[in-house]
Amino acid sequence: MFVGHLALALAGKRAGRRTSLVWFVTAVTLVDLIWPIFLLAGLERVRIDPGNTAFTPLAFDFYPWTHSLLMGVAWGAAFGALARWRGVPGPTAVLLGALVVSHWLLDLVTHRPDLPIWPWPDGLHGLGLWHSIVGTIAIEGAIWVAAIVFFLGARRLRGLHGQVAFWSFVLVSTFLWIGGPFSPPPPDDRSLALFALMGWVTLPWAWWIERTSDAR
Repeated sequence: MFVGHLALALAGKRAGRRTSLVWFVTAVTLVDLIWPIFLLAGLERVRIDPGNTAFTPLAFDFYPWTHSLLMGVAWGAAFGALARWRGVPGPTAVLLGALVVSHWLLDLVTHRPDLPIWPWPDGLHGLGLWHSIVGTIAIEGAIWVAAIVFFLGARRLRGLHGQVAFWSFVLVSTFLWIGGPFSPPPPDDRSLALFALMGWVTLPWAWWIERTSDAR
C-alpha cells in the first residue's frame, strides 16, 4: 500500500490532536523511509520484474530488516520510545508505535507472499491484492477517501496556504499511487532506491499541513 498507509496517519492525527502530523506520517512510512537506505547499503534486495504483480513490477526478494513483522514491532517500540522521550503524550506514543507495526499488516493485504514474520527464513506471507489493479484502487482508494474526510472533520485548513498544503499532498500522493501500474518500471534497483528516498519529502510536507491548519 501507499496512500493506505498515509490514510492511517491522517486518521491517527485525529486521535492525537496535540501531536504534530509529522509524527504520524513518519510512523506509518518509517520502514519505507529506511528501506531504500538498506537497499543502497546492500542489506536488502529488490528486483525489477515486470508482471510480478499487476500493480507493481517489483519483486521484494529480501527485506527482513525493514519489512518483517518482528522487526516492525522492534521499530515501532523504538519509535514510540523516541516519541515519548520527545514529549509526546504516553497514549499517543503508544499509538505511534502501533502505526509503525500497521505497515506490515496493510502490506500483508496487498503484497504477494513475500513478507516474512521474522528476519530468519520461515515462510513468506501476503494476500495478493496487487494482482488486481481494479481491486487495489477500489479498496485502498476507499480507505484513502474515508481518511481524508475523517481528517477534515477534525482539522480546519487555514486560508489559501492551508488549502494548497493539504490538497497538494493529497493530489501528488494519489497521482503517484494510481500512476504506478501505468508507469515504466525503473531501470535498476539502485535507481529505484534513489527515487524512493524522495519519500522523505512527506515529512516537511506534513509539517506544512500542520502549520496551516487548526483543530476544529
